[in-house]
Formats: sequence, structure tokens, C-alpha cells
Amino acid sequence: MTPVSTHPASPTVGLFVTCLVDLFRPSVGFASVALLEAAGCRIVVPPAQTCCGQPAYNAGASETAAELARNVIVSFENCDYVVAPSGSCAAMIRLHYPRLFRDDPQMKFRADAVSRKCWELVSFLVDEMHFEGLLNDFDGDVTYHDGCSGLRELGIRDQPRDLMGKIAGLDLRELSAPDVCCGFGGAFCVKYPQISQAMADNKIDDITATGADTVLAGDLGCLMQIAGRLQRRGSPVRVRHIAEVLAGMTDHPAIGETKES
Repeated sequence: MTPVSTHPASPTVGLFVTCLVDLFRPSVGFASVALLEAAGCRIVVPPAQTCCGQPAYNAGASETAAELARNVIVSFENCDYVVAPSGSCAAMIRLHYPRLFRDDPQMKFRADAVSRKCWELVSFLVDEMHFEGLLNDFDGDVTYHDGCSGLRELGIRDQPRDLMGKIAGLDLRELSAPDVCCGFGGAFCVKYPQISQAMADNKIDDITATGADTVLAGDLGCLMQIAGRLQRRGSPVRVRHIAEVLAGMTDHPAIGETKES
């Protein structure tokens, strides 16, 4: 793979790995590092990082969310950028951290500084680094699911499609409703499992109708939700994080698969 980048700088990027990537899909983290390095970045992975605090924040546990957010701020504030392979985590840091500390002027100043330099991975590559992609290929038809947080909170839609369009052999087959929620929604799928399943089934029907053999997205929560429902319905469609395809790291099993699958 030959990297192609038009960005002259070599910024220090702190990779916010995210809980789901760390625990369930480390390959997304490695793919993120490969892409960021190809774009000319120096990568650091602060070892003290933990959850961004989004689950607590969404549940109304503001004190717990603020405690987790403080740790993230301290861990990443010396980086030029904070980049996450997740629209939901990036949106939490970028949009909601300043609100958490609105009554604490000193911490709000620090939260503002970190929030301004936080990006979702693919939007960072396209919008900030002007990355032109890697000269790799992918033999298959794919469809793409737009995660709610990335799309609605961060305006991420064209960026993944821009980079997918540069991969030889990749044929994108759009969903009829790519912006409709998959039903994951963090704690939503636990609190309202029947509604969540119905939403997932609608998404699976849409995916199946495209005829694509692989579905991609930029949020692992969405991908785990989709992969789980696809497998329960006996579908052969594979599920991958977009970073894995963009980095050409697709030799390992798809999400939810084993080596024997």
C-alpha cells in the first residue's frame, strides 16, 4: 500500500480508542493507526484513557460523566488532535464536554480546548488532513450505514463515501434509508429490546435489498447491533468498520465471525 497525502504537517494525534474497540474489536484501533500514520500523523495512545463518559451522560449521571471526562481531558490535552474511530464518542467529547463543565470555569476552559481539537476518524482524514486514501483494493459490493451521532451531530456523510470511492474494486450500493437508526443507541437497546430489534430488522431488510455482501459503518456499536441481527437471521452479509477496509486490513474475520465461519 502506498500512502498518498497532501497535508504538509505532521501533527501529534492522540488516538481515543473507545471502549468497544478496546474490548471487542482492537483491529479497528490498529487500522486507525495505519490510516493516521499514512496521512502523516504522529500517533500517541495515552494509556490512562478510559470511557468518554457518554453512557453516564445519557443516563443523567452527570457527576460520573464529568469524572470520566476529566480523565480524558488530562490524558489528551497535550495532543494536537484527539481522533476517535467513532462518531458517538467524538460527538460526546466535541459537543458535550463543555456543557458538563459549564459551572466550573477552569475545567470548562480545558474542556473547550480539547473539544475544539476532537475529530471522528474519517472526517479528520478528509476534512482536516485532506487525505487521498491508500492505493489498495477491496473485491466486493458494500453498503454503508450512517450512524446517528456522526451524521446528525457532526455532519459526517460525504467523507466516508469520498474515501470509499478511491478504493479499486469497491462497489457502493446505497441503502434506501442509510440515515435511519439501527436501533442500538447505547443503553436504548438494553432498555427497549423489542423496539431495538424491530429497528434492527428494518435495517437488515434494507441491507439485504441492496444485494451487497458487506455492510460498513463508522461506529462499532451500530456494527455490533447489525452483525448480531444478521447472524440471528442467518444472513451471509459481512460486517466491518470502515477503517478496516480503508486500511486494507480485511484478512481477519468480520465482526461477529470466528476463524471457522
